[in-house]
This record gives sequence, structure tokens and C-alpha cells, in this order.
Amino acid sequence: MKAMWNEAVIAESDNTVVVEGNHYFPLESVNKEYLRESKTHTTCPWKGVASYYTLEVNGVDNKDAAWYYPDPSEAAKEIKGHVAFWRGVEVSE
Repeated sequence: MKAMWNEAVIAESDNTVVVEGNHYFPLESVNKEYLRESKTHTTCPWKGVASYYTLEVNGVDNKDAAWYYPDPSEAAKEIKGHVAFWRGVEVSE
């Protein structure tokens, strides 16, 4: 799977975890040069508290376009150390 935004490959992996239709990429497969920590946090009733990254590619920001669960619940433990994308990030094979 490949995650692309603003003509850049944000992440690429043959080992994503799919939860609720979202591909979670292993952190080591993500180009961290495009990630900036965000102060945004949300809570999922069964996965736990999510943290976000803003993507910055070629001088353009995509606020909170990536999220991850630093300490997911036991039910979602397989996504620990993984990142998912939305807000215009194209995820495809």
C-alpha cells in the first residue's frame, strides 16, 4: 500500500493493518520528514486516545491528516506503532 499527498509518497508498506477501513502503516514505513506533531487529540470509545500529525509537503500543510494511537486499548493493540491517513491523502495499492 502507498499513501500519497501533494505528489509525495508519505508512506509505503506491504504490511498495513486495516481497522474500520483505514490502512495503518508501520511507523518505520512513513517518511517522517513530512510529519509535524499536532496538539490535536481525539478519543475513540474502543481504540483509545488518538494523536495527530500535520503533513508538510513542498511548503503546503495538511492539518491533522495523519493519526496514531500511542497507547491503544487492548482491543486495538495491533495498531500500536502505526499511522493512518485521511484529509485528501490517497491510499492505494
